[in-house]
Amino acid sequence: MVSRQQAFAISAALGLLCSAGLFAQGRQPDAKAQAAAAQARQVEIAASVKMVDDVAAGQAAPNDFGIAWLREDYLKAGPNAEYVPFIVTVDASKLAAGKFSLYWRVVAKTAAQPAAAAPAAPAGARPKYAYEDINVDVASPAPGSAGAPARIARAFSVPAGAYDVYVAIKEPASTQKNAPPPKASVLKHSITVPDFWTSDLTTSSVVVTERVDQVTAALTPQQAVERPYALGPIELVPVADTKFTKKSELATFMLIYNAKSDAANKPDVMVEYSFCQAAAGNEPKEGEPCKSGEKFFNKTNPQNLNAQSLPPEFSLAAGHQLQTGQAIPLASFPEGSYRLEIKVTDKLATKSVTRDVNFTVGAELRE
Repeated sequence: MVSRQQAFAISAALGLLCSAGLFAQGRQPDAKAQAAAAQARQVEIAASVKMVDDVAAGQAAPNDFGIAWLREDYLKAGPNAEYVPFIVTVDASKLAAGKFSLYWRVVAKTAAQPAAAAPAAPAGARPKYAYEDINVDVASPAPGSAGAPARIARAFSVPAGAYDVYVAIKEPASTQKNAPPPKASVLKHSITVPDFWTSDLTTSSVVVTERVDQVTAALTPQQAVERPYALGPIELVPVADTKFTKKSELATFMLIYNAKSDAANKPDVMVEYSFCQAAAGNEPKEGEPCKSGEKFFNKTNPQNLNAQSLPPEFSLAAGHQLQTGQAIPLASFPEGSYRLEIKVTDKLATKSVTRDVNFTVGAELRE
């Protein structure tokens, strides 16, 4: 497995195709086997890259595994970059080989203009993408519960902007003579990455979660690649959709960025959670957060994130993350469609932002 990086050196990996034979000259007893394995790996990399090249050039995308985009989320990452974990789903029953290659490429829709003094790229050089990475010999994921598609999660980091994301899954090529071409799927999905590196009050995506697990041990590099929703001491498990039953709860997680700090490097932020139910013909009442066609249902007590509620060691200057979330039982919610409005108010800066979560409450079990 290849660890997550700002960019993956595909060109170097492809170059190994020409030098893999050098392994055979070693004195180790398994040198030939190692060389064969290394060459097979580079063949898989080259095939995955070419497959996406072909789709990007206009060829029809194969979809033998029923690949589909489930979601992406946006969080603040390194300087002037954002962290984008994402999830795709596949039909695990069709991954009969047990192993596959997973390649993902992020292409900026508007390429930056090259500097006037920049040297021209060598003839035949591969294009440089905003991000690309590949995992070879990935174990087939377990099927989802109740017949749901299997999930595969990965991530990338890019600056704010508009991008096309390509995700390719491919079975290993068979070594048998006259074997059929390996099955494969390629997905293209467009995203717009927000800019968190401003002075404006803003937030990450609102992640609606099935659960939040504690991370009790440091992840290995391979685990970190496969579990991009592991954020320090916690790991988020996002829901597949926002259709709930009255036996469920609506659980949210969100990070707050660019809050102003006081002399002790503490924020003074209030977070309000208000629920509006879809109701045709309704007009909002003064003082309520609801929109036309909604009626106010209820709200929770505001969360205050300040020197009194945060740990003594919390410091915005030290880069500590300001997070918020609620887990709301839905037993008292009548069946119907709802909008959760999350309003974040920075009292020190006298600024506010709102985020919406649309969801439904029904009688049937959410599958």
